[in-house]
Amino acid sequence: MSYNNIIFKVENNVATLTFNRPKALNALNNELIGELYTALEAVQHNEEIRVLILTGAGEKSFVAGADISELATFNPLQAKKFAELGHRAINKLQELPIPVIAAVNGFALGGGSEIALASDFIYASENAKFGFPEINLGLIPGFGGTQRAPRQIGKNMAKEMIFTGKIISARDAFDMGMVNKITPPETLMEDALKTAGMIVLKGKTSVRAAKQAINNGMDTDLATGCKIEIDAFSLCMASQDAREGTTAFLEKRKPEFKGDLCK
Repeated sequence: MSYNNIIFKVENNVATLTFNRPKALNALNNELIGELYTALEAVQHNEEIRVLILTGAGEKSFVAGADISELATFNPLQAKKFAELGHRAINKLQELPIPVIAAVNGFALGGGSEIALASDFIYASENAKFGFPEINLGLIPGFGGTQRAPRQIGKNMAKEMIFTGKIISARDAFDMGMVNKITPPETLMEDALKTAGMIVLKGKTSVRAAKQAINNGMDTDLATGCKIEIDAFSLCMASQDAREGTTAFLEKRKPEFKGDLCK
């Protein structure tokens, strides 16, 4: 499928989705969000894709929030529809069964930070910036920022960012646990692809089970989360990859995981 606002490609079991409105700093409008959802649907139904990487076109921006020129024309009902569309796409992103890496190459403001936080982890270039500047427009984050940010960086830090609208550096985001790794701009995608390549070599069933156990367990008490883990662990043992992994260990060789979700 062809897209007007994103670039989507798959190579070596890794999909790369690039937000591609560089003249608008990759700002989110209705059309881009719709294309994002469609691309995520394609990822979900393609069993050959083992990891998804998100990044932005150009050198300045990952996603610089919503397109204000479009947002300023909305009445309350249109704003609600826009927020619902954004939540639908970002929820789809978070619920993908495969790992998602946000390779943040510049501004990740508003919806950009919300997309990054819905990914499994974030790699940021040294020039990356994060923030929720909606308060400066008389608004609040509308794509999940008031919910995911407190869960990721803590309630108090999230409140300070959202109440003030301040923009933080990649280093500040790293220090508060929002970002996993900071890289030079020229090696950001190389580092993200290297990590994706490591994940691709692991068993498909176990990677998916690990993601589901972590995500499903986070919003429960510890005892319930541990029960989720027990069920996920036992299901892994039914996979071809578990048999290969344990056998390879006993035979003192590297495993070659080739199983699918039905074996």
